[in-house]
Amino acid sequence: MNIQLVTLLAPAKLTVSLRVTGVRQDGFHLIDAEMVTLDLADILVVDTTRDGLEINGNFAGDLNTGFTNNAENLVVRALKLVNRKAHVTVTKNIPSGGGLGGGSADAAAILRWAGFTDLNAASKLGADIPFCIAGGRARVSGIGEIINPLANLRRDITLVIPPFGVSTPAVYKAFDELTDFGKLSLKDAGANDLELAAIKVEPRLEIWKQKIAQAAGVEPKLAGSGSTWWLEGKFENLADQLTGAVVINTQTS
Repeated sequence: MNIQLVTLLAPAKLTVSLRVTGVRQDGFHLIDAEMVTLDLADILVVDTTRDGLEINGNFAGDLNTGFTNNAENLVVRALKLVNRKAHVTVTKNIPSGGGLGGGSADAAAILRWAGFTDLNAASKLGADIPFCIAGGRARVSGIGEIINPLANLRRDITLVIPPFGVSTPAVYKAFDELTDFGKLSLKDAGANDLELAAIKVEPRLEIWKQKIAQAAGVEPKLAGSGSTWWLEGKFENLADQLTGAVVINTQTS
């Protein structure tokens, strides 16, 4: 049998800064963000001779289900979008639920493999997918489908992922309730408009922010809607001081 296997890299993305600029009538939020690609990546093996989905690796969790029970998985949806059938094995090196775009990166890898370039259609699968297709460093706007490349900056990044995830839809809902676009000042939100809303949804984020700041000597920033906190620089011994968190030292691509 002529088995056709293709190995794909699906790099994580980091949202360096995020402004929420409005809400469309269909409920999608408009953003103005800086995103960068990280060296941290999932690995996908695509076998075009059969169908199915397998998810393994350190961060697979309870994601390892087949096509029949996993119709909402972004890899499955990406294959459907490009009208392709394949068996995909995903090795999860990107922690799930941390706001690092692992699922979006996996879907983007499939779309790149299929030669799919319609970023507007890709954004309907997930707002982070267009950037994950483009990669590098970019200013991202619209609902995520407008990508304006920026000069690459090679930087050391330390990621701290607490032992819980945060629901992105819940954070945006809390953001709408907190702000109503103008009723509450976001001057204390720093570089990320969603930080206050994320902490409202998951108060443990504030506890971890203080833990990280104390251990690192510098205040961390929230990646998108969380739950990942990140620091610029290499903090190699941070994991020893932050029991229960996943600490990853990586670089921007």
